[in-house]
Amino acid sequence: MLVGVLLLVALALIGLPLFIVLGGGSLLYAQHSGLDSALLIIELNRLATSPNLTTIPLFTFAGVVLAAGGAPQRLIRLFNALLGWLPGGLAVVAIAACAFFTSFSGASGVTILALGGLLYPVLTKVGYPQPFNLGLLTTSGSLGLLFPPSLAILLYGIVSGVNIDELFVAGILPGLLLMLMLGGYAAMTGRRFAVGHHAFAWRVALRAVRSAFGDILLPALIVIGIFGGFVTVSEAAACTALYVLVLESWVHRAIDLRQQLITLLADTAVLVGSILIILGVAMGLTNLLVDAQLPMRLLDWMQGSIDSPLKFLILLNIFLLAVGAMMDIFSATVVIVPLLLPLAQRFGIDPVHLGIIFLANLEIGYSTPPVGINLFIASQRFEQPVLRLFRATLPFLALMLIWLMLVTYLPVLSLWWR
Repeated sequence: MLVGVLLLVALALIGLPLFIVLGGGSLLYAQHSGLDSALLIIELNRLATSPNLTTIPLFTFAGVVLAAGGAPQRLIRLFNALLGWLPGGLAVVAIAACAFFTSFSGASGVTILALGGLLYPVLTKVGYPQPFNLGLLTTSGSLGLLFPPSLAILLYGIVSGVNIDELFVAGILPGLLLMLMLGGYAAMTGRRFAVGHHAFAWRVALRAVRSAFGDILLPALIVIGIFGGFVTVSEAAACTALYVLVLESWVHRAIDLRQQLITLLADTAVLVGSILIILGVAMGLTNLLVDAQLPMRLLDWMQGSIDSPLKFLILLNIFLLAVGAMMDIFSATVVIVPLLLPLAQRFGIDPVHLGIIFLANLEIGYSTPPVGINLFIASQRFEQPVLRLFRATLPFLALMLIWLMLVTYLPVLSLWWR
């Protein structure tokens, strides 16, 4: 058993795909524990029959189509026209645009690739220092994870069984709070380096709104449709996919479906396939751990070691920050969430609040080594060493840690609507 685990770890370090590592680890654990490996297949069947599973490929497809249709450029023009007059100017624009776009792209690195290349030279030109620009764009690659229709929220809802509609509402206020905190830091930095910002112009703003009206209308339609009771989450995903196809091919005429549809579907399949195969195998491993009563053992240990919800939340954040540094958000969700839910319920933590805490921790993990995906994508995009990028993100990570404490210890931020 030990030799097999060490071999899998070594292979993972040299690039073995994660789903193979998880699948191999699951089979080793099943054999060592005398459990039936068929539990893996049972969990795959449960995943395939999940009513919300279709939301993942549909929302991912919408993000791919928006990226290919020029939405990043339209959003930058829009937010620059509306927010560029504020102290902090273009940095505030970058925060707003990245958060908006990430909510649709799923923080898969598309935000850094699509918006980072556009914003980095402009931020440098207006006078922001290089470390600030690198740190801002690297951490902004995961902003928007708490806004609908975030894939991370959808996945958490599918795995945990928590109502996805409630998770969407719960994430709005914490997400806005983080944007305000980062925007305040950007404003102070702009003032420190005497970065200019343009005056507000109604004509430019109206032109930008007209150009990006279809893009900014989309999240409003999703929220109204779901929370107004007009559509389910799955139906909203299907409507979103159709909406962006019409928007980009007929309204903006930026995509020729006869020539590009197959390419767009292929790009979506790669993104979704990488998520679903990890999801299926990791849920199988989780099922084995549950069958081996690991959650009950953890609960027994915590009951003897922790005597208050406050202690539980402190240890929870330390644990999840470590998890975020070691695992991607999709793997962590399917492996860790089923183990945490019974523990959190034991200490009276609301499952919706737990979801926001979990996603906030993993959002920070996107920019922390050794597995912080934002660091590696930004390293490739900006041609900078990972260590330099990590140093550049430290002020932003400090603000995000303060934000994490507020979200954790002030449940009203997540549950204000109840």
